[in-house]
Amino acid sequence: MSHLDRLREVFRSSLNLPAAADVDGLEYRAIPQWDSLAHMSLIAAMEDEFAVMIDTDEMIDMSSFAKAAALLEKHGIGAAAR
Repeated sequence: MSHLDRLREVFRSSLNLPAAADVDGLEYRAIPQWDSLAHMSLIAAMEDEFAVMIDTDEMIDMSSFAKAAALLEKHGIGAAAR
């Protein structure tokens, strides 16, 4: 499973979305499920799944699935897949 597939699963699980939900275009607060509490849960799930530490500035900046994927690349996850 690619890092993006794993990230999609983390998003679906953390936000209580259906298994088939398309999360690639998802943005913070675009859906009721992604509120500030869910955002913290999502960050924690990403840290657990990918064994990274996400700092406060990164948490604040991570406002979409695309930014989450870029954040993982910044931490060296999936960068080699390009």
